[in-house]
Amino acid sequence: MTSGALARVIRDAADPATGPAVRPDAERCDLCGAPAPGDHRHLLDTAGEQVLCACRPCSVLFVREAASEGHYRLIPHRRTRLEPVPTAALGVPVGLAFFVPRTDGSVRAHYPSPAGATRWELDPEAWRGAVASCPELETLAAEVEALLVNTVQGREQHWIVPIDDCYRMVAVVRREWHGLSGGSRVWPEIDRFFAELTEQRG
Repeated sequence: MTSGALARVIRDAADPATGPAVRPDAERCDLCGAPAPGDHRHLLDTAGEQVLCACRPCSVLFVREAASEGHYRLIPHRRTRLEPVPTAALGVPVGLAFFVPRTDGSVRAHYPSPAGATRWELDPEAWRGAVASCPELETLAAEVEALLVNTVQGREQHWIVPIDDCYRMVAVVRREWHGLSGGSRVWPEIDRFFAELTEQRG
């Protein structure tokens, strides 16, 4: 991660002093270079697997071209809290993970770590079982939305979120993790991250 919005998210989370509240003019559109406001949209560059900042004109362009076969995809705003989804069969070694459907029908699972997000291909049958128990998962937009799950120590937090929310969570883990077990700060910060998620359409 050396460029694009994802790199900036992780960098800024690692050093709050360089965050956008301190440098309000730092964000620029990764497509045209114009200033991007604080509430700007993001695009996923599927070719490079990077999240990019987009100014309003560029984001409007990709709303109009949502059905095109280009490798840029506008990341939606939708956040939906779900009833608990049975995830034991998905084979996640930890209770904090996100699952991203892909355009070829496969699903990639990720869990955050101090070094970033570890990922692997999910067993298709296991994913079909999860969808059968929660049909709303069928509505996930490929590549740009995810099922985000936190079942650590009895928590039951299951959300449909945009993919950039998942990368923000990865940044929190990278910023707060200390030692072999994570230390005393990482889980309160993860709890805060989930507490601040709010349901949102589109």
